[in-house]
Amino acid sequence: MPQKTTTRLKELFNSPKIFVLAGGFGPYGARMAEFLGYEAFYMSGANTSANLIGWPDVGMMTMREMVDNARRLVAAVTIPVFSDADTGYGNAVSVYRTVREYILAGVAGIHLEDQEHPKKSGSMAGRRCISAEEMIGKLRAAMDAKMELDPDFVVCARCDFRGAEGGSFEGVMERCLRYKEVGVDVVFPEGLQSWDEIKEACRRIPGPVLPLIHTPPVEPHPSLEEQERAGCAAAFYPGLTNMAGNQASWEFLNDFRERGTAALDELRQRSAQSKWGAVNPGVMNLARVRELEEKYLPKDLQRDYEHTLGRRPDGTLAR
Repeated sequence: MPQKTTTRLKELFNSPKIFVLAGGFGPYGARMAEFLGYEAFYMSGANTSANLIGWPDVGMMTMREMVDNARRLVAAVTIPVFSDADTGYGNAVSVYRTVREYILAGVAGIHLEDQEHPKKSGSMAGRRCISAEEMIGKLRAAMDAKMELDPDFVVCARCDFRGAEGGSFEGVMERCLRYKEVGVDVVFPEGLQSWDEIKEACRRIPGPVLPLIHTPPVEPHPSLEEQERAGCAAAFYPGLTNMAGNQASWEFLNDFRERGTAALDELRQRSAQSKWGAVNPGVMNLARVRELEEKYLPKDLQRDYEHTLGRRPDGTLAR
């Protein structure tokens, strides 16, 4: 029997070897990450909010919208999916249900943050945190919910206190150590302001620590090897599958407005000349569709891929 994705994600976080937690919002990005050998995928709340409802990451996404999107990701890949769960969408009772919903959707783990609702993105000003006592109650509810359904489900406690009203590095450390006492699997100190702070957090917090490295203020960005030596459990990049694409889309749309179809011709030429080529059609595994057709459809209902135009299931083009 294949290993559960929850078990696999827990092992990745507990391994002394760092792994890259590639992030984004949709099945296509998740499939690309899996196709290229990434070991886990992260569903970013900020990216999901921007791409599904066109809002910044300010607490507009509901639990149902997030869980439904996570379910689509899980169905598209075999690698573990780790997801943003924001504030848990309410109080500790809401968190209890939220964790159950994510587990039932097939997600391998989530992080919960100690912000007030509605939350703000970790890159935004205006954050305000709930008390440590209230957050501890939320984490206890999360741990109880996971133990009832899947003890290997990863619960990560995110602390936003560094960038919130009245926040400080020592305040983050105090909170993270208290959150760890609840028994959470991973601790996520968000918004640390220097590489030295990140290294200190990894040293002082027991168990897996998942810092998100913002550049700026952390410059230059530490290499994967440096992050592993510092004790980071994962190299965490929430928008890895779409950040470059967003910038490229912005530049191309501006270029097209200025130059029209000449911009389109140049884009196609650049894609063909790339050292990696255009996006590999194998990402979508079209061959799987033909295999299913041959297995289940009568001969006279199977499609003619050799004498019709377009891309064949093996990725080649029929002309």
